[in-house]
Amino acid sequence: MARILVFGAGYTGGRVASLLRSAGHTVVTTRRTGGDLSVVLPDTGVLRMLGGTDCRVLWSAPSVEGISVLEGMAERVVYLSTTGVYGDARIVDASTPAAPATERTRLRLEAESVVLAGPWSSCVLRPAAIYGPGRGAHESIRAGRWRVTGDGSNYTSRIHVDDLAAMAVAAVLGDLRGAWPVADEEPCTNFEITRYCCEWMGMEMPASAPLDAVDETRRADRRVDGGETLRKLGVSLRFPSYRIGIPAILRENYGRI
Repeated sequence: MARILVFGAGYTGGRVASLLRSAGHTVVTTRRTGGDLSVVLPDTGVLRMLGGTDCRVLWSAPSVEGISVLEGMAERVVYLSTTGVYGDARIVDASTPAAPATERTRLRLEAESVVLAGPWSSCVLRPAAIYGPGRGAHESIRAGRWRVTGDGSNYTSRIHVDDLAAMAVAAVLGDLRGAWPVADEEPCTNFEITRYCCEWMGMEMPASAPLDAVDETRRADRRVDGGETLRKLGVSLRFPSYRIGIPAILRENYGRI
C-alpha cells in the first residue's frame, strides 16, 4: 500500500483522500483553515507521519509555494490545475498547447511548470468546470446567483467531482506523466445548461448578464476533449454527461425525480 499526502483536502481533494483510504492506503491530509495554504505544508509533524522517500502527493491547491519541502520525500506529485491555462483556445484536446490569457491562469501555468520540473515523477490534470453536490450551475440557479452569460452561446465543458476524484486517484497511483485535459463527454452552451437545470428544478430561466459583468471563468468559450486522458489513466466516467450527473445530484440531495 502507498503512503500519500493530499495537500488541499477540500471539495475534490477530500474525495480523493476518502477513495484512497477505502482502498487501504495510508493518507495524510491538509486543508485550508484560513490564510495561505503554503504555511501548512512545512509542518514537520505532517512530514514525519509520512516518513521515507517514496510518498505520493496530490497537490490540490492553486499555489505551489513551499512544494520544495517535498524534495527527497516524494517520489510522485500530481497537481490539479485548470483548463483555463488553454486561454482563448475554443477546441481543446491533449495536443493543445497552453496559452493562458489572464494573470490567474498564467500563475497556474507557472505552478504546473514547477511541479513538472521537480525531482519526482509528475503529472498535471487540467479539469474543466467541476460540479457535484453543492457546486455547479444547478446550485447557483437554486440560490438565485446565476445569470445567462451574454446570449448564452459560449460553450463550457465540465467534470463531475466524483469522476475527477477517480482520475486523480489513478494519476497518483499510476505513472502517467505530463499535462492532460479533463472533461466529460458532452460540452454544452451556457444557455443549454441553464435551461436544462431550470427544467429539472421547475424554475424560471434567469436573466442574462453582459460578458463583462460575469466572472472571467464563465466568459470562456471552450470545448474540451478529455478522452485521451481517460484512456491513459484507464478510467471510465460514471457521469459522462451533465444529463446524467445533474439528475443524480438532484435526486440524492433534494429528492427531485
